[in-house]
Amino acid sequence: MTTATLAPRVGAAPAGRVFRNLLRSEAVLAWRAGAAVFWSAFLPVAGLVVIGSISGTRTPQDGLGGRSVLDTYLPILMMFSLTISVVTLMPPTLASYREKGILRRLSTTPVSPSRLLGAQATIYAGLGVVVSVVLLVVAVAAYDVNLPDQLAGFVVALVLVGAATTGVGLVVAALAPSARVAGALSTLLFFPLMFFAGLWVPRASMPSGLRAVSDWTPLGAGVRAIQATVDGRWPPASSLLVLAGWSVVCGVVAARTFRWE
Repeated sequence: MTTATLAPRVGAAPAGRVFRNLLRSEAVLAWRAGAAVFWSAFLPVAGLVVIGSISGTRTPQDGLGGRSVLDTYLPILMMFSLTISVVTLMPPTLASYREKGILRRLSTTPVSPSRLLGAQATIYAGLGVVVSVVLLVVAVAAYDVNLPDQLAGFVVALVLVGAATTGVGLVVAALAPSARVAGALSTLLFFPLMFFAGLWVPRASMPSGLRAVSDWTPLGAGVRAIQATVDGRWPPASSLLVLAGWSVVCGVVAARTFRWE
């Protein structure tokens, strides 16, 4: 089954049924790409287990703002999971649909660009969010990391991070002329995004100017927001606004620039 096979079935269907059928079809296709989905879920969890198993990584350190290495990298690994899912996996998938003419055939059905992008976003962002929750559960159950006191704030921050990173991925998918270009752009974006998230230099160790730049990036703002909930505080309003801004701007750009062929 391919996405194109939806066309004969959804012609006269209500909008909700169209989206559900599309979502189901896209989920099956994503599941068939099992290796990529497996690694996007496995790598962050494996990274957490490795960090948690190293001696001293659960001891607070002054250079990390009084946090342990594990507490510092837990939000970063969540950003890693979301970025892998929606920035590196989703754009090449949509671009390949364009190359194969699947999108052109879908354009004659009730499947609008917003519905197709919405289905892809739901699947891949959903994967990243689920893995992020798994990371939190493993950290709390196996390594005595404190459950965020501001659990509602954690949920709000995670949803906004998912929306912001998905927006970035959708822009790449909308603009890339081919799956190869989409893959290359996604890879190029991955490294600066994760740098500002603190993957190589934790945000607490960054110079103040670099950290200020990080605050305006989707993953930098995401780490700051989620880290606040782990520390027992509500996410900073500025971080939530930055995430919301990235979500809205990228979503609008993706919807207006998306091309069927």
